[in-house]
Amino acid sequence: MSYPRRPLGLAAALTLAAALPAVVIPAAPALAVTYGTPTISLSAGYLSGAVGATGDPTVTVTIAQSGADVSALTVAASASTRTAVARTTDVTVAGTTGSRVLNVAARGVGYTDLTIKVTGLGGKTATKTLHYAASAAVQYSADARYLTGSSDASAAVDAGNGYIVVADDESNVLRLYDRNASGAPVRTWDFTSALGVSKEIDIEGATRVGNTIYWTGSLGNNKDGEIKADRRTVFTTNVTGSGATTQLTLGGKYTGLRDDLINWDKANGNHYGFAAGAAAGEIPKQIDGFNVEGLEFAPGSSTTAFVGFRAPLTPAVTNGKALLVPVTNFNQLPGGSVHATFGTPIELNLGGLSVRDIRRNAAGQYLIVAGSWAADDNSDPYALYRWDGLATTAPVKLLDLPTTDAGGWEAVVDVPDLTVSGARVQLITDDGSADLYNDGTEAKDLTHPEWKKSRSTWFTVTP
Repeated sequence: MSYPRRPLGLAAALTLAAALPAVVIPAAPALAVTYGTPTISLSAGYLSGAVGATGDPTVTVTIAQSGADVSALTVAASASTRTAVARTTDVTVAGTTGSRVLNVAARGVGYTDLTIKVTGLGGKTATKTLHYAASAAVQYSADARYLTGSSDASAAVDAGNGYIVVADDESNVLRLYDRNASGAPVRTWDFTSALGVSKEIDIEGATRVGNTIYWTGSLGNNKDGEIKADRRTVFTTNVTGSGATTQLTLGGKYTGLRDDLINWDKANGNHYGFAAGAAAGEIPKQIDGFNVEGLEFAPGSSTTAFVGFRAPLTPAVTNGKALLVPVTNFNQLPGGSVHATFGTPIELNLGGLSVRDIRRNAAGQYLIVAGSWAADDNSDPYALYRWDGLATTAPVKLLDLPTTDAGGWEAVVDVPDLTVSGARVQLITDDGSADLYNDGTEAKDLTHPEWKKSRSTWFTVTP
């Protein structure tokens, strides 16, 4: 006879479990982490600096690695054998995110290549090459800045909030720069097609009234004495926004000012020799040539503009005077159907120098950048003058501008209040014919735009 088994009580079950051998469950094997190959990219493949400069342009290094925390990645640079220009220790990389900032402190003038390497987890690496060029130290100023992307700055106007619009006499591109920093433009506008031109206008003068910027070509022949129609162009751009948000749109244009000036001079006995200076075969940058470089409105006027001449001097002798011709309906020319009308010309004693730029402030105070009429004038004298805009008042020299560094002084951005002690003004050079890197190449002929640059410098103009 069989009896049903009684279930074990709790105490008996625990006793039985304790007597049984322990069962060990092995842990799952750890999964191996696989990291991808790091990636690296540079915001620019070419970079220019200057020996001893502050605020040189930088390069953004963007890095990533699949499966890795980007903060664990390292970025380092190594120099080529041209260590006289920059060594490995001259390169710094800042930041811990996927975007690092790379800066080079130039050691000497010339070119060198830098290898930029990112090292990721798992020992994997990736590299990029940065092509670097360094120009000489500025001898007279610690706050020089470099506007890169172009070497032929020829005119500039204030865009507000620390930004400027700069023209180039080798192209029809206008560039917006941070006026207090070195580096590339934040925005560019190329009006070549919209203006219906095929060659450079040779923009040399500019001024702003309200939200309109007036630009003028040189109106002269090219350097070989050839008559080029595109250089006759005067045009306007309309401004919206300010500072970094500045936008330009094309306004009107006028191509008759060169002929108007020549015909006006003929009607007045060829006093200034415009027809002869502008004739085919005549080089514009000679003492009796025909070449416009300055543009600014007369005191209290938004209709009459002074057209400032680099050539001719009047009379055409070494100690001649600089020439301003008032165009009394200048505001009506671009986009209009009228010819220019003229006021009484003004001759200024600038110590035998001519007008390279002229700028007025709201108080009617003028600054004139004076320089040589000659073509190759990097080492010729330059000076800065103040003036009140009246034909009966002689300009007063404020200072002689340095000529120890490459480039010619071409543009004054704006005019501070010249009654305030310690007032400072920003001037910009045209470095197009300068040998920036000591290799015999003029800056305008450099292959890479990032290596082209003009220099801006601040000067104190009142005691």
